[in-house]
Amino acid sequence: MSQSLLRALTILGELGEEPKSLDQLATRLGVHKSTVLRLLQTMEGERFVTHDAEHRYRLGSKLFELANRSLEGRDVRTAARPHLSALNAATGQTVHLATYESGEAVYIDKLDATHSVRMYSRIGRPAALHCTAVGKVLVSALPHEQWRGIAEGLEYKAFTDRTIRTPEQYLAELELVAAQGYAEDHEEHESFINCVAVPIRNGTGTVVAALSMSVPDMLLDHDQVLAMLPQVRTAADAVSTELGWSPTPEK
Repeated sequence: MSQSLLRALTILGELGEEPKSLDQLATRLGVHKSTVLRLLQTMEGERFVTHDAEHRYRLGSKLFELANRSLEGRDVRTAARPHLSALNAATGQTVHLATYESGEAVYIDKLDATHSVRMYSRIGRPAALHCTAVGKVLVSALPHEQWRGIAEGLEYKAFTDRTIRTPEQYLAELELVAAQGYAEDHEEHESFINCVAVPIRNGTGTVVAALSMSVPDMLLDHDQVLAMLPQVRTAADAVSTELGWSPTPEK
């Protein structure tokens, strides 16, 4: 690697930890200050670094711009597929991936269960917002002020006796999902299917997809499906990490 390039990358790594002075950077690199200054001036001209009135250098806006482009360019379906496959193989159950597009939750990937029962869902088909776990997760992640407009615009088709029927019921469900961090479809869309879903986030923390597991009640009852939530969450978190997300440590 070019010596100048290596030094420039080392500087960026150092500034990624905290702002530093020219003297500190020169000491870290073990070279004369004039050498470091030339590198800094070049990087500052391209907005990779900047400095304040006290001549302490920090990372510049160009790096954040490139980082955002990198995160936006990562395809959630591609990133998720290995983790969906692992979850499907470990549990033998149907696994879905869905995103929110133009007011609808849309399935963008699906791995069928190893047993003979097949779900109604298909890749590319919309998922009902009011009675699917992925739909609830995706809507609950939208800005709170959008909830009522969405809730009042739904048809509330009654798929089963458990299907949510009113905007007020739906709004209460969204509050619950947002608070607990996951959603359930307790035989609300298909009378013999229980489902749990959790969010997938990108590097900015924005929810970009929902990952779910669906199981016929002849195989596992509601409580048994809910007990598999940690496995579903682990898979979703792994996808989120691939997309650049890092959870905020609890204080």
